[in-house]
Amino acid sequence: MSTQPYLEAAKNEFKKTCDHLKGDYAKLQIGRASATLIEDVKVEAYGTLQPLKAVASISCPDSKTIQIQPWDKANLSHIETAIKISGLNFNPINDGTYVRINIPALTEERRAELTKLVNKMAEDARIAIRNARQTAHEAFKKLEADKKISEDDNRLADKNLQSEVDKFNKEIEDLAKAKESDIMKI
Repeated sequence: MSTQPYLEAAKNEFKKTCDHLKGDYAKLQIGRASATLIEDVKVEAYGTLQPLKAVASISCPDSKTIQIQPWDKANLSHIETAIKISGLNFNPINDGTYVRINIPALTEERRAELTKLVNKMAEDARIAIRNARQTAHEAFKKLEADKKISEDDNRLADKNLQSEVDKFNKEIEDLAKAKESDIMKI
C-alpha cells in the first residue's frame, strides 16, 4: 500500500488552510476600500436573507469609498440597514440611487490591534497545518503497524510530509508579513 493518498489529502488540507487565511485577510478593514469588506453582509431582500453581492453591484470609485448600487431601488433602505447592523462600524449614506460608505483612516491603536489579529490568524492557520500533519503521520504509523509499508517507507513519507508542511508554513509567514506591512502603510 502507498502513502501517497495520505500525502495528497494532507496537501489538500494545507492548501485549504492557506486559501481560508487569504480570504480572512481580504476581509480585514485596513483603511482602504474593498468590496470584500461588505460583499457577504446579509441583506433582507425579497423575504429572505441574501449576501449583499447577490442584490447589488459593489464598486470602489476611490481608495476611501465603497459604492453600492442595488439592482432594485426598493432594496436601498434594506442595504443601508444591513450595513448599519452588521457590526462593521460603517456609517452608510443613502442618496436615493447609491449607498456609499466612507472608509475611515486607521489610528495607530487600530493598526496595532489589526497586526495582532493578523498574527493570531496566521497562528491558527499553522495549528490547522499541524493538525493535518498529525493525521497523516498517524496514518503512516498505522500502515507500518499493519505491515503495509516498511519502516523506511514511513520515514520517507514523514520526510515528504514535513517538506510540504515547511513549504506551507513559509507561505503563511509570507502572507502574514505582507498583510502586516499593508496595515502599517499610511
